[in-house]
Amino acid sequence: MALSLHACILLLKEHHLLKSSAVQSDLDTDMSGIAYDSRKVSGPTLFFCKGGHFRPIYLSMAKDNGATTYVAEKPYVEGNGMNALIVVNITKAMAILAAAFYDFPQDDLFVIAFTGTKGKTTSAYFARAILEQAHPKHVALFSTIDTIVGPNPDQRFKSDLTTPESVDLFRNMRTAVDNGMTHLVMEVSSQAYLRNRVFGLTYDVGFFLNITPDHIGPNEHPNFANYLHNKLQLLVNSRKVVINAETEHFNEVYAAAMTTTYPDSIYLFASAAFKPAGDVPIDFRFDSKTLSTTRSQFQLVPVTDKAAALNVSGQYNLKLIGDFNESNATAAIIGAGLAGVDGAKAMPGIENVTIPGRMEHLTVPGHGVVYVDYAHNYGGMKALLHFLEVEYHDPRMHVVVGSPGDKGVSRRPGFAKVLSEYATTAYLTTDDPGFEDPAKIAAEIDAGIDHTKVAVHTVLDRREAITAAISNSGPDDVVIVAAKGADPYQKVRGVNTPWPTDMVVVKEVAAELAGK
Repeated sequence: MALSLHACILLLKEHHLLKSSAVQSDLDTDMSGIAYDSRKVSGPTLFFCKGGHFRPIYLSMAKDNGATTYVAEKPYVEGNGMNALIVVNITKAMAILAAAFYDFPQDDLFVIAFTGTKGKTTSAYFARAILEQAHPKHVALFSTIDTIVGPNPDQRFKSDLTTPESVDLFRNMRTAVDNGMTHLVMEVSSQAYLRNRVFGLTYDVGFFLNITPDHIGPNEHPNFANYLHNKLQLLVNSRKVVINAETEHFNEVYAAAMTTTYPDSIYLFASAAFKPAGDVPIDFRFDSKTLSTTRSQFQLVPVTDKAAALNVSGQYNLKLIGDFNESNATAAIIGAGLAGVDGAKAMPGIENVTIPGRMEHLTVPGHGVVYVDYAHNYGGMKALLHFLEVEYHDPRMHVVVGSPGDKGVSRRPGFAKVLSEYATTAYLTTDDPGFEDPAKIAAEIDAGIDHTKVAVHTVLDRREAITAAISNSGPDDVVIVAAKGADPYQKVRGVNTPWPTDMVVVKEVAAELAGK
């Protein structure tokens, strides 16, 4: 991979990003590397001075390591002797130049993208499983949990971000293409648009699953309007659009899609009983037939001619339980249909999908059933607890939950609200506190809980909180360990501290109780 200085200047001008340039070498000079981390510079590299806390010493280090050109929003003395490209917006410039450096790998992939406050990961895994049924070992995945860039085990690794920085994103795409991948299923977070990580990227199919307040706080979105605006950008940048008609703020979502997409390329889906407020054409309906704590079965019914043309109607079985997962599965099936995969492949493809940290459960003799789930905001938690309340006939529910520090501040009152609505007992604990005091985070959640309905215990050691919740539950109770899912670490003061995962701890507690 390489990119010339001349090409950089032309691309930045084309996107109206270049303010000025200071060229010290021949315009045809190629840069064989691209980086925003000075530690990853080696040889003639295009280096980005990125971030609100960027320190000029990083540019000096990059220069010492061989960087020949830097891109920044202002000139730096430390870059004297280097080519300097001064831009209007550093993150947009980084996305545009990263895509070019890696030779626009998105053009060689059929890209399906999901956004939504909840359900992105599950829908993405469902979609990949269906596509894999039709195209074995040719489907890449960029998700909150895993990044898969090839068919071999060593080409699968844990993700750091739901949607990585643009340089990493396009590098992973290029790797996937080079490994023979033909399709990509990816999650797109609101932060991806807020930070311009996917600037300039167009998706073949874009999904809007739902929206409820989340990721609102000092280090994230300033308010809900900003959060919604960034979510809607996925629709604006998709060739075909699929929308859950039951989402909150449907009118704004549908209007955004209609503004940039032909009506024939917009598909709406909803449950069989849902009645839209206006006269909108629901293309697919899904009707639950069997729903239990072990499996789910539903019928997917096309309503319009364009829906029928996808040939994905029929009865589907899921191993991943929860009525909300029927909605996620419907989205994935439609997406696969738009990629040319019919129901004959979709049915076996989706049937046995399981996802680490999603609806994992274990029966503990004498202590009921324990569920581990990634539900990490009001919407996700409400869907989970409501399902369990119905399926277990209004059981006593013991919920272990915390909220991350430095971000997602809006989750804290949301957790308080949903705990007041469903929980019998709440164990407030630590979950990626970052640079905040976990006791303070727990206190903020506790302040909003209705203590006349919920017994609250603050147990900051997460293992102790899980142990207490299971030990104090009865044989007909349900314990929910929420929010972390299969995360293998706790983020504490900038350090990823190893964590065995919630389900591993649950199994250890169950073994200890069995041995007593």
